[in-house]
Amino acid sequence: MKTLKTILSIFCLAVFAVSCSSDNDNGPEPIKYAEENPLDAYMAGSGFSQKAVDVKNSGIYEYGFSFKPTVTGKINALVVKIPDVNPTLRITVWDAATKTVIKSETINVATANVTVEKAITPIVLTKDKEYFFTVNSDDWINRTKTDGSAATYPIVAGNITITGYAYISSTAAETIFPTNARNTYYAGDMSFKFQRTE
Repeated sequence: MKTLKTILSIFCLAVFAVSCSSDNDNGPEPIKYAEENPLDAYMAGSGFSQKAVDVKNSGIYEYGFSFKPTVTGKINALVVKIPDVNPTLRITVWDAATKTVIKSETINVATANVTVEKAITPIVLTKDKEYFFTVNSDDWINRTKTDGSAATYPIVAGNITITGYAYISSTAAETIFPTNARNTYYAGDMSFKFQRTE
């Protein structure tokens, strides 16, 4: 009986040791980086935070900004504020080099001039690759500098570098890549929550 107790004790110690050893073999927990929204830093860096005018029902355009992440990461959510109600506001992420759609999402803007955030299935972004982020709408907040002068691109906004702004005339049914670059204003407000992954 004493031998059986000794064997059971050794067996339990061995199981405990293996269990602890395997726990330690997993290594440190991966770093979880905070989400960041580049819009405020973009507005500050461009100076377009100085003057804002609401524009409503002014013809449909596909408009937005091009950008490069300086680290590999993902877009977890879309963020928008426009001066009118739109239950089917379309936001699109493009591959800037090929001018092809990576993903389009629809957001319900139920109240004018209220920021809406929509969590999405993450869109993976590659470090130093250029993307375009656009909205299809006939409403926007037109932002400029008070003296009307141009912004100088690129503009660093945390781990996102904004490389330009552009627009193109469109329709509600079309998704057209913007080609008319402008540096004297920004139409918005739309942005995203970016999270570094490595």
